[in-house]
Amino acid sequence: MRAVLLALAVGFVSASALAQEKTEPNNTGGQVNYSAFRNLTDEVEAYRADRLVSHAEFERMARERNTIVLDARSADAYAQGHIAGAINLPFTDFTDASLREALRDPNVRILIYCNNNFSNNAQPVILKRVELALNIQTFINLYGYGYRNVYELGDVVDFNDATVRWTQS
Repeated sequence: MRAVLLALAVGFVSASALAQEKTEPNNTGGQVNYSAFRNLTDEVEAYRADRLVSHAEFERMARERNTIVLDARSADAYAQGHIAGAINLPFTDFTDASLREALRDPNVRILIYCNNNFSNNAQPVILKRVELALNIQTFINLYGYGYRNVYELGDVVDFNDATVRWTQS
């Protein structure tokens, strides 16, 4: 009987350990936390919904003081074309220090856009899969780093339209 109980206990511990490993692997020393990311995305979802702006509103806001237009695409894509006045900080380079250097004030208004805001689907704005559009990751990360005054271009525009103010570096 003890052997059966021991076998069940070992099986339970193994299953429990496996379940824990599936939900939160601990092989990164606590430096990667999917559950925390999932919680952050849940928190950001409703917040972001109220911060999608039309192209006209985006352009109006871009002209106001204490506003930064942030292009989080690669440096190469940015050099090939971007909205005039935008600064570039590639998403892959986001850290506390790089964001602080680029954005200075955590209360600054930040306007973001990405490839999926353009109808052209041509270099340098090749469309991403809709569920992987960089706008979402950029917004989540800015919010997670403490930048709450973020607005996102909610329209799809043609970069050949003069009102978009598309330029090359």
